[in-house]
Parts: sequence; C-alpha cells; structure tokens
Amino acid sequence: MIGIGEFFALASAFAWGLAVILFRLSGQQLGPFALNLFKNSLMLVLLAPTILLVHGVAWPAISTAHWAILLLSGFIGIGIADTLFFRALNSLGPSRTAIGSMLLSPFVILLSVVFLGERLGWLQWSGVALTLVGVTLVNWRRVHPLAPKADQSGLLALVAAMALMASGIVMAKPLLESEPFIWAVQIRVIGGVGGMLIMMWVQRRQAIVLAEFVRAKAWGLTVAASFMGTYVAMLMWLAGYKYADASIAAVLNETSAVFVLILAAAFLKERMVLRQWLGSIVAAVGVLVVVAG
Repeated sequence: MIGIGEFFALASAFAWGLAVILFRLSGQQLGPFALNLFKNSLMLVLLAPTILLVHGVAWPAISTAHWAILLLSGFIGIGIADTLFFRALNSLGPSRTAIGSMLLSPFVILLSVVFLGERLGWLQWSGVALTLVGVTLVNWRRVHPLAPKADQSGLLALVAAMALMASGIVMAKPLLESEPFIWAVQIRVIGGVGGMLIMMWVQRRQAIVLAEFVRAKAWGLTVAASFMGTYVAMLMWLAGYKYADASIAAVLNETSAVFVLILAAAFLKERMVLRQWLGSIVAAVGVLVVVAG
C-alpha cells in the first residue's frame, strides 16, 4: 500500500502539473525571475496564517544552527538554483530543460546515499530506471540545434541548478523531520526570497522587475497558478521528503512531466503521440515498482 510520503510526492507532481497549465493559460506574462519572485513572495505571505493555524503563536524552539541550515538550504535551493534553472530554460528551451531536469533524481539519490545513509533495493533501482525512461519518452521532442556557446552555457546552468536544488533538499530533510514542519518550510522560503532580493540588488534589476509587474494584467490566473505551484505543490513536495526517503520522493516527483502532458491534452487540446502515451505508461509502472519495492 502506498505510504503517506509517497502519496504527498505524487500529489505534489500533480499539483505542479496543474500549475504549469495555469501558467500557460495566463500567457506567461511575467519573466522567469519576476514570476519566481512573485510566487515565492506569495508563499511567504500564505505560510504566515498557516503557521498560526498549525503551530499556534508560540515562537518555535529551533536552534540558531538549524535556522542557519534552513536559510542556507532555501538560498541554495530556491534563490540560486531557481535562477540558474530559469537561465537554462531561456537558453535551452522547455523541451531540453524538461529532459535535463531529470538529473535532479540522480543527484538527490547520490547525495542521500552519501549524507543520509539511504539505501535502495534492486527492485526500487529498477523502478527508478523505468520512471526516468518513461519521463524521457514523454518529454523528448526534436529541437533546433543551438549555438554552441548558448548550448554549453545553458547545459552548465541546468546541471548546476539540479545539483544545487538536490543539495538544498538533502540539507533540509533531517530538519523537516525533526522541526515544526510549516516553520521549517517558511524559513527555507525566507532564505530563498531573501537570496533573490539580494541577487536582484546586486544585479541592479529592480527597475526591470518592477516594470514587468506594472505591465502584467492577467493577475487572476497568475495568482491561481502561483498558489497551486508554490503553496500547494511545495508543501506537498516537502511533505513527501519528510515522510519518505529522499531517493523515493525525488523519483516520484519526476511524474510531474507526465501529468503536464495529460493535462495539456485535456485542457489545452494538445495532441499526445504514441511515444508519449507509451512513456506515460512506462513512468506509471516505474512509480508502482518504486512504491511496491
């Protein structure tokens, strides 16, 4: 039977898939950095009443060292990693970025084995391989070759983004288990938003980001997409890592690509080819093997 951690990991993948559709419907009116800053700032605001509801008004007994680890985890995993990810997205395009993002699972698994002492059985390793193959089939598209310089820069940014994102979550996992959960999430988001604000100030992008906010119009869809993609998906994403092994949660999160494709076919009338249906089935079988193992 599926455990609560595996359930949250799959639910997070579905929530993120739905958020991607909402972002697409909103016309992607904000640039990557501005959109990321907005949705993470919204997360920061929404978590405040959530903390009061779940943990009450008492200040958490979290040590200074744990605060520092969670802030650093958010700065690395949300601030720096997301910035590099969106830079790669601009260079490589969505297809190649989606395929390259599967590097997150191997990085999480490797770091979890080294630093958290996690171990996977041969059946679960088989499920990992099946899931990654299925997601690759789903996302594989023919793309135009890029200029060598842009290609190398984008690939380096994407690899660095996945490595840093994995480092941030593996760093935070023990504290997600031991500290008040919503507080731990909020501290990570504070680190991420604070890091983005620092980067914006260093790069002197305040006027550019402000101009994007002023020009934006379809705020209803943007808010809905940000709520689903950041608040709902991130809470479930981190809950998956809290209640399941990081290695398992990382693989199950990869199914978001399959959910995106299915939801796009349902709501955006995008046609799925045989290869994509086959990839969805292979990924689903891989998930079942990982969970059963």
